[in-house]
Amino acid sequence: MNKFVVALSAVASGRSSWLLIGLTGMAYVRGLSAIWAAVGYVIAEYSMFRYAAPRLRLHTEKHNDLTIPDYFESRFNDNSHALRLVSACIIIIFMTAYISAQFVGGGKAFSASFNLSPTSGVIITCIIVLIYTLIGGFLAVSLTDVLQAIFMLFTLIILPVIAVINFGELSSLLSTIVSANLSAFDPFAISTGALIGFIGIGLGSPGNPHILVRYMSIKNPDELKFSAYIGTFWNALMAICAVAIGVMGRAYFESTDLLAGSDPENLFPQFAELHLHPVLFGIIIASILAAVMSTADSMLLVCASAVLRDIYQKVINPNAQFSQKKLVFLSRLVILFIVIISLILGFVASDLVFWLVLFAWAGLGAAFGPTILLSLFWKGTTSNGILAGFISGVITIIIWNQTQELKSIVYELIPAFFVSLLFTFIVSKMEKKD
Repeated sequence: MNKFVVALSAVASGRSSWLLIGLTGMAYVRGLSAIWAAVGYVIAEYSMFRYAAPRLRLHTEKHNDLTIPDYFESRFNDNSHALRLVSACIIIIFMTAYISAQFVGGGKAFSASFNLSPTSGVIITCIIVLIYTLIGGFLAVSLTDVLQAIFMLFTLIILPVIAVINFGELSSLLSTIVSANLSAFDPFAISTGALIGFIGIGLGSPGNPHILVRYMSIKNPDELKFSAYIGTFWNALMAICAVAIGVMGRAYFESTDLLAGSDPENLFPQFAELHLHPVLFGIIIASILAAVMSTADSMLLVCASAVLRDIYQKVINPNAQFSQKKLVFLSRLVILFIVIISLILGFVASDLVFWLVLFAWAGLGAAFGPTILLSLFWKGTTSNGILAGFISGVITIIIWNQTQELKSIVYELIPAFFVSLLFTFIVSKMEKKD
């Protein structure tokens, strides 16, 4: 794909409903300090585009790798398929949770906008994403991600501008926001642990396969520098606008009791409904669906390839010959199954979209982030070291997330990332000595 498509596709697939639903809701509650949740991933993804992506692109082309499990297996000549199986399982588990969060995010938008039940909203979102993903493939998904990224940015810019115009005077708007939330304009009105945790969100970027495969798909790796500039600009501008909407929301909705279900994550659609003509409001709702689709479709394809290519074709039945028609049919069956599991999880999940996404983001980031980086930049990395990194990262994520005392200290991705990094390094060093 060309440099522009890769840049916007990576940005759109990485942000999801987390940006429009989760980050705006967080900014409504916390004020300007919510911007730190975006700082980490903006810096991390720029660095990945500039330094890690070219190496990943060149290696995967040389070995004809299509997936991240492909990359790990070819990079370490792993004939046992252990790296492929473990990495594929991690992708399936955490991406299913991630997809579920997208369905919940879309469901909230429909519920808050059209007086539907949350259940109906989730089902509608699920059906739309399923049909759309079954029709298209990776190229179609990536190209439409570009349109969805433009769509998202347009709505994020237009809404705060109209909100200021409708309020009358900017000074009056600002004073109303301050009276509703005294710390609204203090970017440091946040604990040290929360600040570290928010910035640490960026540690997940090197480990999310739906972003990594975008780097692998660029036609010319020399153009990744251009993609870095475009992607960073788009990332930063969308984050600033999302936080602005959340902060402005305090001037119109002084407490969460005024929001549907007393849920701050319903701010974005209600804010849009309050200010916009029904046609423009429809565009806003479409932008939320675009955010959901741009991530969910990418993840569904990655999950399907993990099941069909990385487990079934490469491990269970490596000698089988499949026609293209049969592969497409099997892929669609796998996608349907994953959608059903994600839908069930979406009904039973009690977490907010913001936190459900962060858990899935953390699981992928801790397992793959350190291992990808070390495999690209340190020649001493071994296959057993990579396995140790996979397992230690996932275990740390689960333990930290389920222990309230630990979870209250810092976001689980931070310790899990460095535990995975340490185990990968130590086990690789020990193996080299032997």
